[in-house]
Amino acid sequence: MDLNARIAARIRYLRIERGLSLEALAERSSVSRSMLSLIERGETSATAVVLEKVAAGLSITLAAIFEPPPQEATPLVRKADQPLWQDPESGYVRRNVSPSGALTPIQIVEVSFPAGAHVAYETGHRALPAHQQIWVLEGRIEVTVGDAQYALDEGDCLAFALDRPTAFGNRSRRTARYAVVTVS
Repeated sequence: MDLNARIAARIRYLRIERGLSLEALAERSSVSRSMLSLIERGETSATAVVLEKVAAGLSITLAAIFEPPPQEATPLVRKADQPLWQDPESGYVRRNVSPSGALTPIQIVEVSFPAGAHVAYETGHRALPAHQQIWVLEGRIEVTVGDAQYALDEGDCLAFALDRPTAFGNRSRRTARYAVVTVS
């Protein structure tokens, strides 16, 4: 199954599991019903910003959208089996590192963030709290959490709650790479 099809199946499954109609999820996520329908049919490559809104509307993290359909939890996922996804708007590439399933509430994602890229999430309050740490592995990024701005260099780590708008930027001339660790 290609990743767009996996995302489509996952969002549809989670929406139905929560007893939400497309209209209800549209209201909760601030994503139009027609866009949600396109995403669920795998007919569009939604941006990271749109997928984050959908995730918040489903009370999950963005990383959870990339998990495969429900199956038995597995403690190991090989690098070759870790899904890669590229944001069609910013060009950033994310790789879900963590095994799928409910063995742990921790999700690890590796991000390759191109020079000049910028992504702003309108993240607000979630029904279930989620916390994130950003650990810069290579390069430099700027992170804005609410009104606070941080310049992170290689090796720096920033912790925050996913309860307010968050933006990522790379003003440098080279790709940055960082890990996102989320607990929900």
